[in-house]
Amino acid sequence: MYPYIRLAKEMLKFRKAPALPLLGTHVSTHRIWPQDIDPWRELNNGRTLTLFDLGRLPLFQRTGIIRDVAAQGWFLTVAGNTMRYRRRVTLFQKVTMISRCIGWDARFFYMEQSLWRGGDCTSHMLLRAAIANRGGIIPPDEALAKIGRAEDSPALPDWVQAWIASDATRPWPPMR
Repeated sequence: MYPYIRLAKEMLKFRKAPALPLLGTHVSTHRIWPQDIDPWRELNNGRTLTLFDLGRLPLFQRTGIIRDVAAQGWFLTVAGNTMRYRRRVTLFQKVTMISRCIGWDARFFYMEQSLWRGGDCTSHMLLRAAIANRGGIIPPDEALAKIGRAEDSPALPDWVQAWIASDATRPWPPMR
């Protein structure tokens, strides 16, 4: 089940936090509960993706993107991601989540999110997101200009550009 109560708690907790620029960093802490673990008594890989929402949506709130996008009748959607898992996270452990937008191209915004336990990174995700309406994806530059936030993207890191290029070679739809 989706963690609506936890999401509401995070949104309330950060509703009066200082505003962040579009490329700002949001830091939050989370506890791993029984509903988050798998049969091996560690944080479930799918649940990790869901928990990243608990950092991404307050980030969008603090940057004002949620408000600006909703005012246009648009919505935000995840359009792809790649995950790297490196350390076990177990029941009741506390983790720190770092969420930030790192730039955009002609179609998508790129974000990275990571979970940390002490000084160890347990997982890291690169995510692409889009602003869209019923007609489809709205190019980031066009969307930002329309909401009065036109700015240039910083150059995307080489590893992000390599992922974009690699993903473009992936067949769609996949073979049945």
